[in-house]
Amino acid sequence: MYRSEMSAYRTDCRFFTGYRPCAYGGQCEGCEDFQSVQLDVLLINLDALGDVLRTTALLPAIRRQYPRARITWLTRSRARPLLEGNPDVDRVLVFGIETDILLRTLQFDVVLNADKSMVAGALAMQVNAKERRGFGVDAGGAIVPLNKSAELLYGLGLDDKAKFFRNQRTAPDLLAEALGFEHQRDGYVLQLDGMLAGQPRKVGFNTGCGPKWPYKKLGISVTEESVRQVFSMTGEPVLLLGGPEDQRDHAWLASRLGSMVEQTPLDAGLRHGAAHVDRCDVVVTGDSLGMHMAIALKKHVVAWFGPTSPQEIDLYDR
Repeated sequence: MYRSEMSAYRTDCRFFTGYRPCAYGGQCEGCEDFQSVQLDVLLINLDALGDVLRTTALLPAIRRQYPRARITWLTRSRARPLLEGNPDVDRVLVFGIETDILLRTLQFDVVLNADKSMVAGALAMQVNAKERRGFGVDAGGAIVPLNKSAELLYGLGLDDKAKFFRNQRTAPDLLAEALGFEHQRDGYVLQLDGMLAGQPRKVGFNTGCGPKWPYKKLGISVTEESVRQVFSMTGEPVLLLGGPEDQRDHAWLASRLGSMVEQTPLDAGLRHGAAHVDRCDVVVTGDSLGMHMAIALKKHVVAWFGPTSPQEIDLYDR
């Protein structure tokens, strides 16, 4: 490989990419913001969007243990908007064939796999790394823990009584332990750069949830009656929050409630949807991406739980 002996570039800086200037101007010589990479960390998190947001709570713990780490996050393309602008993520890789080629070249000191899935587990086993934590797969395709501290979280997934009744610890706490970090309730991170800033504060109802668990959301008639009661107390329209799959429910609620509700765009993308969540003082929601957005944006949250475990969710005293 060609290397210029006169090059003034510092490729060992965590901010250096080689294809565009860094945030500090791109001139390496004499740069006071230079940070040498002492450890390369790969964090694998391909699962549900809400899980990706929740895993951002792990980043401060990684930084405390490895202050000069270069953190690479591997996820699916749909989750990338949730990680934009996150100051603790040095680069985001989108799962796909191009990234698979790249991962054959990159070398990591530590690989952290937060997902108990065959695909994520296989990636954790194949990537070039000195140490692996979290979850992998064995030669037969079974998901297995990769380190001793991951065994508790692994076991909870295989024991419904332990998961739903005996466990009283939150998911961020359990994940931090599984991946070998100290949990300090740091909270989620979602950067929006002031989108829709300055708009009046509202009460928001997040009406939807993913198709896998339909009983995560409130029934539409319960939502209607709840909105009527909130409006009677505040006199302010309630924001209807959700995603593209909620178009029909929102149209029905608007036809019933009229000026008591304000509809928000449901197909403008994750960051725009999160910006409307950010307009709220209080968000009423099921255990869904909308709930995780509200937690990340430090809103007061009234959460409904059906088939999932409320004890795993940390509302951070809000």
